[in-house]
Amino acid sequence: MKLVRRLGWPAVAAAVVLVVLLSLPQLPTSRALGIWIVFAAAVVLLVLNHHAGDHPWTVPTPRFEQALLRRKPAPGQPEELLHMEREIVLGSADADHAHRRLLPLLRATASARIAARHGFELERRPEAARALLGEDAWELLRPDRPEPEDRHAPGLPRKTIVALIERVEAL
Repeated sequence: MKLVRRLGWPAVAAAVVLVVLLSLPQLPTSRALGIWIVFAAAVVLLVLNHHAGDHPWTVPTPRFEQALLRRKPAPGQPEELLHMEREIVLGSADADHAHRRLLPLLRATASARIAARHGFELERRPEAARALLGEDAWELLRPDRPEPEDRHAPGLPRKTIVALIERVEAL
């Protein structure tokens, strides 16, 4: 029992397999040693795998993975807030994104607020909605707003988006 504790079960198992293989009369010695080498290699790999968790490798994290780790959102931020932040950033960077994604989202928000607080729909009474929103906000949120001439031009300035959001919140 002292021998088992001292050498460990892998060494005892390897010795037992070697003795059994060499004691088989019909098995050539070279074949028995080959089987034992494969068995011993498997045992060594199992032992190394078992102890790999005890000594973690110190491999530096690639820069790409570090950037991904830093960009994780705070756990308290709702997914919709993160979605809106992305839409605002993309809407200020690209005119096509502002026209197709950001402004329809803000138009739907304004329409819902007008319906809830003033009792009419933005599309059905555009003149009343225009009076509530003001000329600048109406030009951006009107349903029949034309597409931008250059789709790849810069989008809306961030100050304009912030002012538009504040105007919609004030409804």
